[in-house]
Amino acid sequence: MDLNADLGEGFGVWRLGDDQALLDLVTSANVACGFHAGDPATMRRVCAAAAERGVAIGAQVGYRDLAGFGRRHIEYEFAALRDEVLYQIGALHAFCRAYRTRVRYLKPHGALYHAAASEELPAAALLAALEDHDPELPVLCPPGSVLAQLAQGAGVRVVAEGFADRNYLPNGCLVPRTSPDALVTDPQEVARRAVRMATEQVVVTVDGGTVPCPVESVCLHGDSPGAVAAAELVRAALLDAGVTPAPFT
Repeated sequence: MDLNADLGEGFGVWRLGDDQALLDLVTSANVACGFHAGDPATMRRVCAAAAERGVAIGAQVGYRDLAGFGRRHIEYEFAALRDEVLYQIGALHAFCRAYRTRVRYLKPHGALYHAAASEELPAAALLAALEDHDPELPVLCPPGSVLAQLAQGAGVRVVAEGFADRNYLPNGCLVPRTSPDALVTDPQEVARRAVRMATEQVVVTVDGGTVPCPVESVCLHGDSPGAVAAAELVRAALLDAGVTPAPFT
């Protein structure tokens, strides 16, 4: 099972999360590409550390929204969004090359992630950018989403992911971040959820039930409270359950 985390989400003198500690624990790093977070120095630093540890690097692309951390929905025309996504992938690719590695997958962030999960225009724009850069790259996204369906139709590999540190609604969608129970903050509970995703392919919902969650990758948010402690417990719990953390690509 792959363990991925959103990393490189600082900007300038501001640091968000402990990238170095998380890179010792995860197998894939979703690196912010400068639009919702991140900057050249941060991208270089994270790429260097990931390459040193053999962690796969993915382009974490988002809306041009530093002030809102990419979590505000923005209406885009198809071509404009395609080009901004391509720009972000290209920027990260340049830093990867400096350390003899490469961008290995694409993952949208925040509002773009949710928009592409349910709307065709942003999903198609993401795939068009991928086609221009490297159509062989996988897409990391929710199972059964619009992005997943369009990608499969285009012959792009889909890697389904689940969120061990986010609560789920009974319909299988994430609890909105505007809700006070959006996050799972107990590291032990995060670890239990990760193991169930990996071994049973299900996730617990806010009403106490379960819904199918067939995933190849479990995401841990680097900006969540206690992210490093949760990642340590998740990795240990997966190993105890006989699941070896390994990148999907």
